[in-house]
Amino acid sequence: MRYKLLLVLLAVLFVVPSLPSRARNEGRFKMEVLVGGTPRPEYSSRDGRVYVEALKGKEYGLRITNPLSRRVAVALSVDGLNTIDASHTTAAAARKWVIEPHGSIVISGWQITGKKARSFFFTDETHSYGAWLGKTRNLGVIEAVFYAEKRWRPTPLAQESPSAGGVPRAESDSSARMKRAPSAENKSAEALGLSDQYAATGIGRERSHPVQQVYMDLEDHPAASISIRYEFRPQLMALGLIPKPRPKPCPMQRRRHASGFERGYCPDPYAR
Repeated sequence: MRYKLLLVLLAVLFVVPSLPSRARNEGRFKMEVLVGGTPRPEYSSRDGRVYVEALKGKEYGLRITNPLSRRVAVALSVDGLNTIDASHTTAAAARKWVIEPHGSIVISGWQITGKKARSFFFTDETHSYGAWLGKTRNLGVIEAVFYAEKRWRPTPLAQESPSAGGVPRAESDSSARMKRAPSAENKSAEALGLSDQYAATGIGRERSHPVQQVYMDLEDHPAASISIRYEFRPQLMALGLIPKPRPKPCPMQRRRHASGFERGYCPDPYAR
């Protein structure tokens, strides 16, 4: 039997109960986009794609749920970039996050070291992390591909960096201000075809997020995949996923239908 050995990352997080999601996938695997800890509403297009509304300037996290009775490794990309090393590869070759059986993890940023990550937040294409890297072909999409572990379970390697274990302490919103996303200073936004009218993901404030590396033997074929697209409200309205606001009455139309006389007497505003 041929074994495939892949390098994956295990997030040092508590396993939390799975919560309902409307994300479409082949089984009961779930991915939710969280803002302030609350899942964003999802909108399904006629071609089966799932969208969420991007709230410009807001940090967000991705809650991913494993329904299986064995561990899974999930390749997670934002804007076509692996959330662990910012590479653009196939899902099979990507470094992956590990989720315990019947568990969930929340990934809230780009992993920049073995101890730290920098927050995801919604911004425009020009100020996205992808623009800073010069990798802008896949902006506006979040994708998770799940690979189940084979039945035997290997021994983890030593931790990449020391960690106290448990839940990593993230800075609260009041203790650290989100940094402005780097712009494509050395790469012309116009040359890259970028626009400040369309959503992408920035790289924000630093937070503690210790991880360790383990080797896992995974199934050759993915168990499921989930793709969520995100856009600002005007684009969702243009796609017909969010109703457009009713136009305000035109003052000229109202004035054109004005008349000089009506029956009755003048109303008295002082009458009781």
